[in-house]
Amino acid sequence: MSGHAGESVVTGVKAAILAALTLDGFLCALGAVLFLPAYLGSTPFPVSGLVAGAANVLLVRVAWSVSRDGGRAALPLAGFALGLVLAMLGGPGGDVLVLADWRLLVLVAGGLLPPIVQLFALRVRRLTALGSR
Repeated sequence: MSGHAGESVVTGVKAAILAALTLDGFLCALGAVLFLPAYLGSTPFPVSGLVAGAANVLLVRVAWSVSRDGGRAALPLAGFALGLVLAMLGGPGGDVLVLADWRLLVLVAGGLLPPIVQLFALRVRRLTALGSR
């Protein structure tokens, strides 16, 4: 197998991994939405926002290790955001999975802010490494 054919196989595998990570981000959003109305006793306890943030940080780190590109590493976040938007839209009969209250803010902030900070830190680390050469 020549070097060029091997490179195209590696590129295809990387694209498949990034597609799977994007799907994982989408599924993470749906799972977080389903567990959003959880209660601890009689108190609302939206732990799914924190769990979604930790999962998205891991997804972003894996996507970064595969691609070394900030745009491609953000694909799991795009899947997460798409899942949230679809959950907020009304379904047949007007059913809505996510209601507009403070728990939605916890889910959005907890699910998106930590991985965005992670992406920023990875990008800054890459730029400083390139600048020191």
